[in-house]
Amino acid sequence: MAPIKKRSRLKATTFAIKPTKGSPGRYPMSDLSHARNALARVSQFGTPKEKRAVARAVKRKYPALAKRSASVKRWLK
Repeated sequence: MAPIKKRSRLKATTFAIKPTKGSPGRYPMSDLSHARNALARVSQFGTPKEKRAVARAVKRKYPALAKRSASVKRWLK
């Protein structure tokens, strides 16, 4: 996996779930391997709303990964 900057230095667009006031961003996707990891983590620990948000973010940023991922297809139905 590629090295990742400190979370506070990442742009808001890097996260699948954007940071809000008082809440840091969740599921960083700075590259393809981090996007895969975001899908894996949200499938383990995420709420249905978070799963849909991460699936949409992956589909928008990495459409080829979204086409191959069964979980993205399932969460976006």
